[in-house]
Amino acid sequence: MQNTNVWTPGAPGPHDEFVRNLHQQIAGQGEDVAVSIELTDGSLYHLISISPRPGFGFITLQPHPEGEEPQEVVVPIAQIALFRIGKAEPRVRPGFALPVKEPS
Repeated sequence: MQNTNVWTPGAPGPHDEFVRNLHQQIAGQGEDVAVSIELTDGSLYHLISISPRPGFGFITLQPHPEGEEPQEVVVPIAQIALFRIGKAEPRVRPGFALPVKEPS
């Protein structure tokens, strides 16, 4: 089966302006903002930063370093399905559990 949804590099677009406007929208949410992005293939990244580079239809995402996620992901703008911008929730880290002492 042939993929008819092929993206070709070189798509025109003001990548700097797109990312600058996105940064302004994020800044408008105040402090402790969480940003995640979902791509059309279902990939979900919780982001530290977004850069308009390298351009030519691509932007660079820096995801939070969880598990085996990469340090940077360069994606075509056309593959962005959804941005989520909202209040950051504190991450819960599992603590150490001591064994329960049984009554003597």
